[in-house]
Amino acid sequence: MKSSLYPVQDLHRRALAWALKLKVNPRVVRVQTMRHKWGSCSSVGTVTLASDLLDQDVRFQDYVIVHELLHLRYATHGRVFRALMSAHVPGWQVMEAQRMRGGGMATKMNL
Repeated sequence: MKSSLYPVQDLHRRALAWALKLKVNPRVVRVQTMRHKWGSCSSVGTVTLASDLLDQDVRFQDYVIVHELLHLRYATHGRVFRALMSAHVPGWQVMEAQRMRGGGMATKMNL
């Protein structure tokens, strides 16, 4: 993949591409500094991604993007949510376990 002069815009564009694939419609997708989380999804449909997510592996970025976008349909981490995570980001549980242990991927507290 080519390096971009506009990595924030690329992350935003990837999030919108995932939104189409997942058939969800975020009201807004923004990238900003977040001290304790990799991402969040508000009840009104705003998806926020941490700007330092850009320093992480693309697969981890996809994991966070898909996780937050799925919250537009499913508020909790129930069975259907987890099944969709597995369908779209195979092996996401490994990244989740690493994130929870603070190893490998960066160590923010919550998604």
